[in-house]
Order: sequence, then structure tokens, then C-alpha cells
Amino acid sequence: MTASRRPRKSPAPIEVADRTDDGDGHLDDEGAIASRSLDELAIFPLPNAVLLPGGLMPLHVFEPRYRELVRDALAGDRLLAIARLCPGYQDDYEGRPSVYPCCGLGRIIASEETDDGRFLIVVRGLARVVIDRELPPLQPYRQVAARILVDDTSARPDAVIRGHAQLVALCERLALALDRGGEQLSALLAECRGPGTCADTIAAALVIDHGERQALLEQLDPADRLDRVSDHVGRLLCQLVPCGVVN
Repeated sequence: MTASRRPRKSPAPIEVADRTDDGDGHLDDEGAIASRSLDELAIFPLPNAVLLPGGLMPLHVFEPRYRELVRDALAGDRLLAIARLCPGYQDDYEGRPSVYPCCGLGRIIASEETDDGRFLIVVRGLARVVIDRELPPLQPYRQVAARILVDDTSARPDAVIRGHAQLVALCERLALALDRGGEQLSALLAECRGPGTCADTIAAALVIDHGERQALLEQLDPADRLDRVSDHVGRLLCQLVPCGVVN
């Protein structure tokens, strides 16, 4: 196993990087990021991890090749992509098993190196990227040429407005119904700046199933993302509050 999703606590200070995204997980200048970094983007393949824009992913990095990846990222722009491994990866884990082409681009925003060379890092999701091709193995870790996917344009602009309002309303009801975590959900909702960003941020916090997270990562139309996330929040709400029954 390459990484654990639960880094161990340590009393040592954690280095926090300066934020250069727009404050809600998306990039300010996608063109500048793409031209500078995506031609040789390091990927961190994981079997059951999907980084959504706006989400946070803590990682405990202990494999030598991925320690090197983190060192190089920290020495540069701190960018990497979390790539989900496709089923059957176990047969070629030490090599280059297949990954889903749609990945989560992220920036390391906090890092700590342990005495034995492991890393505890936190990665913030910035954007969706698609892998165009994998590069020759010049580094111990894998690198790809990728490009950022446009995820803020909808074929149903009216549905975006309605879907955003519906998701906000459902999250507000869910926050009231929760015994714990309601205040955090309300605070998270207040930080969302736009419809697509809201769908991603709420999904990153509430959707656990890796297959569903991958499907949401691959869903570029914000109206469709809002619908899917609203359905998920609605199901969570029905588990806490009896839903209406038609007689």
C-alpha cells in the first residue's frame, strides 16, 4: 500500500504553504498553471482515493518513489495529481498499472517530514485534469502530460441556478438534522462561491464512495454535478429525518 489516508499525529510543527488559488479550491490562472506545470505533472496513484476540487486529502507517504515525488513537489510549485488506480492494479503495482485518465490536480498546502524520511502532507484539490499521455520513466515516480478540464460551463444554465438553490436548501436542512457536524457543514456552505464549486465542495465533504467520487470528478457540467450531489444529500437527510410518504 502506498499511502494511508490518516497521517499520524506529531508534535513537530507543520509547514503551511502560501495559498495561490482563489480561496475556494479552484485556480485563479489555469493557463499559467497549465503552461508551467502540466507538461510534466507528477501523479500519485492510489487505489481508493479521489481528490475533488475544493477538497482536502491528508496522506502519509512512505514508499521511496513517492517520498521523492513529495520532495520534488515541495522544492517546486507543490503541484501533483491524485490518480485513482483502475481495478486489477495489484498485478502490476510496482510498475505502471492503469489509472483513470481524469484526475484531481492538487497543491500540497501542509507538509511534515519525519526523522526517518516519511512525509505527512495535506493536499488541496484545485481542478480536474485529464491525462493526455504518460511520459517516459525518467524519475522514480510517474509523470504525465495533462490538461485542465473546463468544469464551469453548462448546457443547462437555468438548471444550474435551480440546482444550486436546491443543494443549499438541502444542506441547510441536513445541518439542522445532524447531531454533530452541523455547524461545520453550515460554515462550509457559506464559503462556497459558485454553483459548480458548491457541488464540488459539498461532495468532497459528504460523498464517501470512491466510485461515486470518481463519477463526480468526471462530470464536467455543473448542472449535472449539482443534481448528483443534491440526490446524495437528500438520501443522507432521509436517513435522519423521515421523508414524506405518499398514501
